[in-house]
This record gives sequence, structure tokens and C-alpha cells, in this order.
Amino acid sequence: MGEKVRIGVVGTSWWADAMYLPALAGHPLADVRAVSGATRPEHTRAFAAEWGIPSTYDTVEAMLDGEELDAVLVLSRNDDHLRSAMAAVERGLHVLCEKPLALSARDARTVTEAAERAGVITMVPFTYRFMPVNRYVKELVDDGYIGRPYHLDMRYFTGYARDGAYAWRFDAGVAGSGVSGDIGSHFIYLARWYFGEVEAVTAVLTRTVPRAPRPDGAPYTAADDNAMILLEFANGATGDIHVTSLAYEPGVFGQRHDMDLHGSAGTLHTTTDWIRVQRVEGCRDGEPETHPLPIPDHVWGDARRDDVHDTYRDVFRRQDHMTRGFVTAVAEGRPASPDFADGLAVQRVVDAANLSAREGRRVRIAEIVAAGG
Repeated sequence: MGEKVRIGVVGTSWWADAMYLPALAGHPLADVRAVSGATRPEHTRAFAAEWGIPSTYDTVEAMLDGEELDAVLVLSRNDDHLRSAMAAVERGLHVLCEKPLALSARDARTVTEAAERAGVITMVPFTYRFMPVNRYVKELVDDGYIGRPYHLDMRYFTGYARDGAYAWRFDAGVAGSGVSGDIGSHFIYLARWYFGEVEAVTAVLTRTVPRAPRPDGAPYTAADDNAMILLEFANGATGDIHVTSLAYEPGVFGQRHDMDLHGSAGTLHTTTDWIRVQRVEGCRDGEPETHPLPIPDHVWGDARRDDVHDTYRDVFRRQDHMTRGFVTAVAEGRPASPDFADGLAVQRVVDAANLSAREGRRVRIAEIVAAGG
């Protein structure tokens, strides 16, 4: 491995506190030098004290001008991602940026192309790509278990919007999109990772639960809390993704993931109940029944296997995935994955889904590209 990577963090949310800083704290090459928080100076100072971060700043620009950094983690609210990521890229820094890269594919393309010109290492951390079930499915698909892909069905059920409270994630002007982008983007990434490029999208996005007013009383456009998205892939396969923030699911995470993949040679089924079940099953053409496909040791690594919460913690805090993988990639001077190009590709599908829902029609991804996205 190379020298320590000097890191600046943008954002001090609970997600930064729960997901990113624990991963950085355990990485031998991560040197977190500074953190910037836009609106709550006292909270920023408390965050820095908790994690032993030497310097705090009120703006990302002040942090970038005041520190010698190698990389920046953009963990702020959606409407800040483009500004902060561009500021870092323009200074030649490597960047991990939470999804979405921007509120539109047009702006996501701008920062992606800027990063490519700058030659910096980038990452957009689509979290579930790193979980053992999904990595094993990727291996099986790539090894030809299902043969030529025919279709997939993916379901992500969770309930964080059931109460109807105001949340910026459902404020279209702040988040860019609702559940279609917030959690749908994760499964759009997986679908593309498994089956390849998406050519066209048809979507129904609903606003089922009335949203409370903004705390400041300002008007806003409520974004979708339930999304059904039909994908057409370049290889001729099709897929449907159903994501909802209105489903009651028990457990610590309050969510459930199920996937079915079919092809010319066989079938795969997965279930992650986010309590104790992390299961892959399958059958090849001609086999009499579906049977378990145990996740191999090389996929699990040293992650605990009985409780999904523990697996999740171990994958991101102990193994070289996502945040830790990004730091290692920067230290070794090699590309990270998923990168900004992946983030842009996913955002094009999200934009196409929102356009499809607004206009009630099938949208080709080429339309989004032609419009500057």
C-alpha cells in the first residue's frame, strides 16, 4: 500500500456518522484532516471531536483552500453534491460522492466529464453492491448460471415515509427525485451491473401519503414515495423494479430485498430480510426444483453471517469495500468502482423514469443524453 490518504469530509449527518467515519477510523491509510458543515457550526465541532478530526470549516471551499488534501468525501444533502464535488475535482482531488451526483443527469454529466479530464479517482457508493448476496449473484450471472438474460424482477420494500412527515428526501427541489432516486437508484445500479446498459424506461411514480408542510412554511413539490420502473436492456432483456417507502417491514433496518433473475440456462432467487435471512437459491434448466446456493467463503470473507446487521457492519467497517475500498484505491493509484460514470448512468435512468411518469410514456435513454444528460 501507499502513503496515507489525507481526507476532507463534507457533511456531518447521521449517515456520515454511522457509515463513513467508522470505516475511515479502521483504515490504516485514512488520515481524516478536516470536516465542513454548512449550517450547524456547533454540531460540526462536536462531530469533529467525536472522531478526532483536527479542523472544522463552515464551507467546503474554505476547507479545500485551508487544507492539504488528497481526497474528499461528499456526504452532504443532495442539492449540495454537485457544488462540493466540482469544487474538489477542480482542485485535482479524488472524490467519493454520495448519490445522486447531481439533481439531474445534465449536471451529473458535467461533473463526470470534469473528473475524467482531471484524471482523478472517483466513487459513487451504491451500498448494496457490496453485500455478499449481491456480489455472489454477480459472480453467478457472469459465470453463465442463467445463460442469456431474459428478465429480472427486483423489490425493495421499506417504510420510512409512512408517517407523512416532512423530509427533505421527499422535497423535489432539494432531493431531485423521491424514492425512485433515493432507493430506486440502488437497484437500478444492480440491474445494470447484472444485465448491462438500459435503453428505455417506463415508470409509474406515485405520491400516496400526503406530506406535511416544510418547517419554514415555504411551498414545495412533494416527490414520489412509491415507484414501479420497467427497464429495457440493450441485450434484449427486460426488468421491473418496485421500490416503496410505504411498506411496513420489521427489524432494525425495517426493509426487505427480493430479486428474481431468469435466463436461457436457469433461474436465480434471492431474499434478504435484513434480520437474519441472506439467501440465494437457483436452478438450472432441467433441474427438478430450486435449491440453495450457499454463498462461498471468499464472498463472505470475515463478515459475520447470522445477523444481517452484523454482516452489514463488517462489510463496511472491516472489509475493503466502499469507503475503505475508495481509500485503498486512492493510496494505490488505481480506479475505484462504482465510479462517477456509473453514477451518471444511473441518474439517466432515474431522470428517464421521472420523465416517463410525468408524460405517461416510454422514454429512451438516448432522449436524456440528447438533452444534455
